Amino acid sequence: MRNLIVAEFITLDGVIQAPGGADEDRDGGFEHGGWTWPYWHDDIGAHFFQMMSQADSLLLGRRTWQIHGGAFEPMEPGNPFGDAMNAIRKYVVSSTLQSASAWRNSILIRDNVVEEVRRIKQLPGQDILVDGSSMLVHELAKNDLVDEYRLHVYPLVLGSGKRLFPQGTRFALKLEETAATPTGVVYMRYRRER
Repeated sequence: MRNLIVAEFITLDGVIQAPGGADEDRDGGFEHGGWTWPYWHDDIGAHFFQMMSQADSLLLGRRTWQIHGGAFEPMEPGNPFGDAMNAIRKYVVSSTLQSASAWRNSILIRDNVVEEVRRIKQLPGQDILVDGSSMLVHELAKNDLVDEYRLHVYPLVLGSGKRLFPQGTRFALKLEETAATPTGVVYMRYRRER
């Protein structure tokens, strides 16, 4: 069975909302978008490419898929991030999208999300990556579909925002790997203990 890996940029207080841009996600009046930028280091990019080299699919919620697609689809070939993101198969979970044609190599999942993810995990292939997609990640965790969490933990407390784990979540994880960057971001890879 393929591994489903949740990869997130996360603050010390568990916030994953709008790491990449000021207007990325203002739900709930969130005004801290783009909080990752002061901490960028090439080691973070290296972790991304290492994960991508072991994956052949992304599983994303609608908003994350639209944000990523809007950024990567128009990129000219030759950009390493763009090439990686455009080439990989994408599954987008949405009850409102009519089509997944806005970003190449995308497949729309509209119904029976948990059953469909279980089916996809059974298919031959490499890892399945999930990032952002807070509502989807909550549903995946609730249904015990996540095998690993790969977290870049930022030395920052925001006090509000969408969190990786909803209140009441409880399960055990096994630490598999850690690495600190010079900017204070700590990469942690946890395996779900069952």
